[in-house]
Amino acid sequence: MSFSSEVKDELVRVFPASGVLLRAELEGMLFIGGKYSAGREAEPTLALSSEHAGTVRKYFTLLKKTDKIKGDLSVTQKLIRGKNRLYTLSLEAKSLPHIAFSADAGFGNGAGEREAQDAEGIEEMETEAARAFLRGAFLAGGSVSDPEKSYHLEIVCQEIQKALALKTLLNHLGLEPGVAKRKQLCIVYLKSSEEIVEMLGMMEAGSALMELENIRIVKDMRNSVNRKVNCEAANISKTIGAAVKQLEDIEWIRDTKGLDSLPEGLAEVAALRLRYPDASLRELGERISPPVGKSGVNHRLRKLSEYAEGLRGREKQ
Repeated sequence: MSFSSEVKDELVRVFPASGVLLRAELEGMLFIGGKYSAGREAEPTLALSSEHAGTVRKYFTLLKKTDKIKGDLSVTQKLIRGKNRLYTLSLEAKSLPHIAFSADAGFGNGAGEREAQDAEGIEEMETEAARAFLRGAFLAGGSVSDPEKSYHLEIVCQEIQKALALKTLLNHLGLEPGVAKRKQLCIVYLKSSEEIVEMLGMMEAGSALMELENIRIVKDMRNSVNRKVNCEAANISKTIGAAVKQLEDIEWIRDTKGLDSLPEGLAEVAALRLRYPDASLRELGERISPPVGKSGVNHRLRKLSEYAEGLRGREKQ
């Protein structure tokens, strides 16, 4: 089961006690997924479709809790893309005068000027109602990627007015979503793991929130360890490279002028580096009598390199 399905399975079990919040969630569903059809001969219908069966069941339950359903109601399912089932629940719009009006005003496809007005209306919701509305909107058209792979949450909107209204609603809740076009649709999305966690909390998906947080902690620790390992590997490589260069310089001095030609301090460090090629600067310094710090050893080795470069230059002339 996908992480997105896990989130929706959790959300369909959330039922607020307040009738106002129940209606807000239902309106969130219809705002994103509701389809209002008005045929010439057939009765106007209000439908909602989803590949997630639990979403359609919750839609039906919310309808029962918020309105007394009358008239014909039907549930259909069909295969899409050869494997996924699409569930559709439709009923005569006249059986739900309040919802039918909402559909005509923006929760369906009979849009126009009234739809834009309705889209503006969701931006003024109280916080609790906005969160319930958001839960319904996500159930109807949302998805979230597997946090093991990437952080991405989105809600697909049919019109740009709805996408912008939803973005403003999320802004009022403290989130900063992006909006993008995808073919004929618009998506409102979050890519920040912190904001996705916050939105899951707003929608009351507590278990999914904890799962994502745990994955995020493990990934952050893994990334931190990888950075430290890479840094240490780079330091080791740099140290080895420096030691190899030091040995080459000292061997050049030994073979051309002899180490006896060096001042006592430089000759001592040169001999120790030849004897202990893998030793660190600190270890070399501890073997000098009296002991010398890392900076002192490094200074002497740098002098040896300068001397070797001078010898190479004179030989080329």
